[in-house]
Amino acid sequence: MAINALNYSVSSQNHRVKGFEVPGDEHSVIYSTETQSGTELDTLIHAAYRQIFNEQQMLVSHRQQTLESQLRSGQITVKDFIQGLATSDSFRRLNFDSNNNYRFAQMCVQRILGRDVYSDREKISWSIVLATKGLPGFIDALLSSDEYQENFGHNIVPYQR
Repeated sequence: MAINALNYSVSSQNHRVKGFEVPGDEHSVIYSTETQSGTELDTLIHAAYRQIFNEQQMLVSHRQQTLESQLRSGQITVKDFIQGLATSDSFRRLNFDSNNNYRFAQMCVQRILGRDVYSDREKISWSIVLATKGLPGFIDALLSSDEYQENFGHNIVPYQR
C-alpha cells in the first residue's frame, strides 16, 4: 500500500518581507549548455559536481567519466547528467547511506532544487517519496517536478536560488 504524499504550503518565515537585490559576488552564476562552448563545458561540469556533491566531496575518485563524456558529446542533457550524479554509487554512499531519510531529502532539495525546504511538512513529504519509490524514484521525482522544469529545464545546472 502506497502512502500518499503530504500537502504542504509554499511559504518561508519571511514571506511578508519584499526581497531586495544588491549587486555583488553573492549571486549565483548560471551555467547552461546553451551558452557554453567546448572549453567552458569543463567549468559547467565542475559546477555540477560542486552543486550535487558539495565542496567536501569533490574528489577525483567520485568523478563519473562516462557521464562526462556523454555530456561533452551531446548524447545527454545537463538534466540527465545531474540525474546520473545523484544516482551514482558515490553519491549514494556519501550521502544516502550516512544520513536518515529526512536529512537526505532536505539535502537533495537544497542541491537539486536549489533552495531550502519550506517546512518540516515538506521534508516529511519528500521523505515519504524516498521511502516509497526508492533513491532512483526520489531523484526522478525531484527532476521531473514543475519547480525544477521551470527554473532549470534540461540545460541549466541547478544553483542556489
